[in-house]
Amino acid sequence: MTPLKSGKLGAIVAAFALTAMVAVPDDAEARRKGSIGSRGARTYNAPPTTAVAPRTTAPVQRSMTEKPAASATRGQTQTQAGRTAPARSGGMAKGLIGGLLAGGLIGALLGGGLGSLGGAGMLTALIQVALIGGLIWLLLRMFRRKPALATAHAGAHHREMASPFGGFAPRPAPQQPFSRAFSPAAVPVAGEEIEIEIGNADRQDFERLLSEVQNAYANEDFSRLRELTTPEVMSYFAEELSQNATAGRRNSVSGTTLIDAEVAEAWREESADYATIAMRYESIDLMLDRNSGAVLEGDPEQPSRTVELWTFRRAFDGHWRLSAIQEA
Repeated sequence: MTPLKSGKLGAIVAAFALTAMVAVPDDAEARRKGSIGSRGARTYNAPPTTAVAPRTTAPVQRSMTEKPAASATRGQTQTQAGRTAPARSGGMAKGLIGGLLAGGLIGALLGGGLGSLGGAGMLTALIQVALIGGLIWLLLRMFRRKPALATAHAGAHHREMASPFGGFAPRPAPQQPFSRAFSPAAVPVAGEEIEIEIGNADRQDFERLLSEVQNAYANEDFSRLRELTTPEVMSYFAEELSQNATAGRRNSVSGTTLIDAEVAEAWREESADYATIAMRYESIDLMLDRNSGAVLEGDPEQPSRTVELWTFRRAFDGHWRLSAIQEA
């Protein structure tokens, strides 16, 4: 085979490969890519897997929430501090005991304290040694008992706070679902998270929001999107819609139907409730030419199925709003 023929064959193979890549349809191109929004204190934590979304989902990629640089080492610092506390107590005891012994020895050298080493002085010295020994014994018992009591108290507190869900929840969830209105009396302290339960009314809200957000996005209804989403998610949607308009395209989403859904996790922070829901749904997802309406991406006859994790946020007004979307 001559070099010329070999070059022609390579060009033909490359042309076929390029044609195949172009010909293969990608029904996901019309959909949103990446993950956006905020999951509160858990924004940069991967949500738990579920039967609906069994694969591990990456943390949110685009978020206005700052990464907690210091919180990652907070638990380690507290543990180390707890371990060094007994050492500090032992150091204080040793210091007191050393002071007593040093005082006795110096007194002996100067002719006092332990008394002279003869006659009645010896009896006095023995009495002083017995007194000092008894005091040392009491001090050692006192300083050894305090760390033991502290450790026992910490262990009891840990058992009381342990979750029955194998570490999934830092605290047991209440027996009854939370009411739809946010209860200020149940606001956790700063940095605390409390697991909550999701009721049937909440699940109905999530299913309704799935369809309403999709419809408002397809209709480019900015006013409605502001009502259904957090300001952060709204800003990302506005950016996407603006890019589509600039490119002369429009994303059309219709016939959204929820097939299956499962609560991945739900918790309460200082300022709001959060619920991350794994959703499997189908819809007619198309990218259209903005002027002619011609289909650029997607199949108008075949619904596409999508699995995503939607996080909803509920503040003091008692209404759930879309707070984050993650690809599953």
